[in-house]
Amino acid sequence: MAVKSNAVNLDAMILREDFAISDGDASLFEKVQTISLRDFTKGGLMGPSLRKPDFQRETNHWSPEQVASLLECYVNGDLIPSVILWQSPTNIFVIDGGHRLSVLRAWILDDYGDGPASQSFFGYGISDQQIRNAKRTRNLVDQHIGKWNHFVARSEDDSTPLPDKKRITAAITRGLPIQWVSGDAEKAEASFFKINTKGTPLDPVEELLLKNRHKPIAIAARAIIRAGKGHKYWSAFAPEIAQKIENIASEIHALLFDPELKSPIKTLDLPLGGSKGVRAAVQALIDISLIANRNQQGKPSRIAETEDDFTGTATIGCLNKTLGLVQRITGTHPGSLGLHPAIYFYGPTGRHSGAMFMGTVDLIGKKLTNNDDSFFKKFTAIRKNLESILIDKKDLIATALQRHLSPRRVPIYSTLLNELILKIERGTSISDEDIISISGLAGKLIVGTIQTSSKEFSDDAKSKAFLHSALSSAMRCPICEGYLDASKSATYDHVQEKSAGGLGAYENCQMVHPYCNSAVKNHCQ
Repeated sequence: MAVKSNAVNLDAMILREDFAISDGDASLFEKVQTISLRDFTKGGLMGPSLRKPDFQRETNHWSPEQVASLLECYVNGDLIPSVILWQSPTNIFVIDGGHRLSVLRAWILDDYGDGPASQSFFGYGISDQQIRNAKRTRNLVDQHIGKWNHFVARSEDDSTPLPDKKRITAAITRGLPIQWVSGDAEKAEASFFKINTKGTPLDPVEELLLKNRHKPIAIAARAIIRAGKGHKYWSAFAPEIAQKIENIASEIHALLFDPELKSPIKTLDLPLGGSKGVRAAVQALIDISLIANRNQQGKPSRIAETEDDFTGTATIGCLNKTLGLVQRITGTHPGSLGLHPAIYFYGPTGRHSGAMFMGTVDLIGKKLTNNDDSFFKKFTAIRKNLESILIDKKDLIATALQRHLSPRRVPIYSTLLNELILKIERGTSISDEDIISISGLAGKLIVGTIQTSSKEFSDDAKSKAFLHSALSSAMRCPICEGYLDASKSATYDHVQEKSAGGLGAYENCQMVHPYCNSAVKNHCQ
């Protein structure tokens, strides 16, 4: 369920609003049949009234080339499909055509995801990738079409040649045809889903979120992916509830997605959840929330099994449980294992592995649900040996996962990780055959290394070389001897305890995993 990494984010160009806010009957006056660029300029009539329904997809699916192509078609007078609108008593909702209309407004504002409107919308927390995509889009538009204000200036300049002036004037006065949906809000929503199962259909995650938009897990996932910024799907809740949702979501976002992932890898300070700019990240957040909120009977297994949340309290509960699970994996919470992302969540070439990440989350989530506190003590006791295997056998593990269909990889890795822990605890040595067998591939996988014929270093090769070198000298926890993610998941510990006279001098200070500090060391004393 990948999305193009160069997608342009125009979600700020047309704001969202809940259909339910619009009560009463819409105007019965004859409706206009076109919408033009002038509607988006200062003093425009229709532009300020445009809204996307709260169930509309995010406007971030087009590449810079698609944005420039739409504008090129517009100024050249080429055919552009109608937009479909629905009029409520207070607003005009875009049922289909959100990307087309957003591109027109972006041209006028010169804002392709990095301008003042976007900065405000995203709480001045725009990612480097979004800024890069915006700049590329602006360069393409300037090169092939030109800026909007230049078009306006040339149309008003008497020295502009008459043929050019006619073309420019025609472009800035052109309108896109409108089709109007008649009926109430229920009819308009039904029209949206009918339209978006044809042409450019909703992807499965979009459809899942839109159809379950009042469920706490859906609200939580949307809040986390944007760190509580952007459109506030929780705005109908009481202000204090909404603020709590934003605060918890922002904390989870930072734990999973900071710092921003760049390639090739040149640092061990890696985001646990990989890149936040891909659709897979949203699916992962849904799955993490489901894992964190399941009972011992495995319910809920799907978002649809949860109740709608109209007050926000269930969403806060969902977020708190999700935060609790994430804090067991990373961060400075006393129970944090501080798992090093380069070892547990990234493959041999430095690419984030969704299967390794979610498989680890699945295993830890199950142990927490079952109140299996002994697991964490066992894990810490064998952690050094486990991590040696995860590093030395990373190529083999990645190959084994690739041999399974995508839906099977997470449970396979969860099982593999659990079995490795059990075998190491029993003192059993781990062979390649053991890993292949646990992965369900006995007799089906031949171990080997794929050789490249290229003489140039790929990003994967550069990342692999960095990881090999960096891990050889990376910090370790002096208590369990496991690798230490010092940038986000380490605590300062007295070598000689304060109760035994230990002082606060640097010679008596060591960095350890939070869990080792709070549970292992204190338990042993």
